[in-house]
Amino acid sequence: MGISIKTVNKVLSAFVCCIAMVINSPVAYTQQVAGNKMNIVFLLADDLRWNSLGCMGNPVVLTPNIDKLSDEGVRFNNACVTTSVCMVSRATILTGQYMRRHHVTNFGVQLSEQAMADTYPSILRKAGYWTGYVGKYGVGKIMEDQFDYSVEYEGKHWLPDGPGDSVHVTSKNEKDALYFLKNRPKEKPFLLSVGFFAAHAEDLHPDQYRYQPSSEKYYQDVTIPVPKTATESALKALPPFIGSNENEGRARWHKRFDTPEKYQTYMKAYYRMVTEVDLVIGNIIAELKAQGVYENTLIIVMGDNGYFQSEHQLADKWYPYEESIRVPLIVYDPRLPEAKRNTSNNEFVLNIDLAPTIIAAAGESIPLSIQGSDFSTLYLDEKTPAWRQDFYYEHPTIFKSSFIPSSEALVTHIQKYIIWPEYQYEEYFNLKKDPCEEHNKIRSKKDQKTIQSLKKRFAELKEEAK
Repeated sequence: MGISIKTVNKVLSAFVCCIAMVINSPVAYTQQVAGNKMNIVFLLADDLRWNSLGCMGNPVVLTPNIDKLSDEGVRFNNACVTTSVCMVSRATILTGQYMRRHHVTNFGVQLSEQAMADTYPSILRKAGYWTGYVGKYGVGKIMEDQFDYSVEYEGKHWLPDGPGDSVHVTSKNEKDALYFLKNRPKEKPFLLSVGFFAAHAEDLHPDQYRYQPSSEKYYQDVTIPVPKTATESALKALPPFIGSNENEGRARWHKRFDTPEKYQTYMKAYYRMVTEVDLVIGNIIAELKAQGVYENTLIIVMGDNGYFQSEHQLADKWYPYEESIRVPLIVYDPRLPEAKRNTSNNEFVLNIDLAPTIIAAAGESIPLSIQGSDFSTLYLDEKTPAWRQDFYYEHPTIFKSSFIPSSEALVTHIQKYIIWPEYQYEEYFNLKKDPCEEHNKIRSKKDQKTIQSLKKRFAELKEEAK
């Protein structure tokens, strides 16, 4: 049976129409030349704890842009870090490795050449992605040939910007991110990582959180709720070396939170800086939409570690308690089916999982050196995959043990075992009964069988983390 002239004409007409669309549409042409690979934007905020976003249940903080991204994507309610301090966590994010494998244990330490070769930016760059990093890097210094475009800065909230002028660090994040997006080669897929310094405090400045004047209008008539564990009894329940005023978590608590007035002042300032980050994220998303690439771009928003906001009368991070190890994680993935948008997931997703997820999204093979897993399977697979039910936590000594001691832990969904090696001090918490970790049950007779089981599992995971 032959094909009619009418049918042939229809097919030719459709083909010509498609060619015309490709020629006349920069977006279609770009995606075709790039092999239709997804673009990737990774937005990492500093010291942003898991519930300092509106979409994570915070009734006070204003984060409308991240909240809208969450409405179109997936929220991870139990995202955690394997080490709660910036330089280690950022090295872990880059490499997908535990601290004991990548060996970044202090400030200014560079990754080895081998570890650098297996980072997600290096792999994507070799795969043809145009790569950029702007803002806080935190793992030594960015090498000259590490990214196609990079601008690195951190440490202060106001930076020099020409003779006699200054720019806020978050505004500079925005300026540099938009420069990358507007000036990238349009024939290549791109990877942009933005390392916000906010909402990290400027530790040596008396104001701590130095937001922009335009943000003064936020939170003026709001009273920030005080945590239920911001009490002396919660402090006394801590190991004695943590409760000591020589410890940095206590020193920073005195700076920020030791009076009701200070608490309100500094928490409002912290939230203003979070809102500023949200506004920048909104402008980055607007640029992606203006370029027509939003629907072909994986966007990940995350914090590099948790943050004490006066719980246990502590400030900052470091320790293996819930406030310190939990971070927000919001993912917008163009591959996500409509029915799975605006959903949440309760599995343990860790900072070791970011690198393999990004590498897999680019269609590249995950190196054997990576210890994390591609967590996109949790929201893309039809059947829920087998996933971790516990993880190993580690933290180095910073300067000296009286300042910030080393710690290790086994964390499960309902229990936690902690050891402070320098003091041989142990803790056990039943998180189901004691979610605020106020009652150390390490000496409880009825819990000894459980504790021994946790110690065994702890030893196994510690060995695997090498």
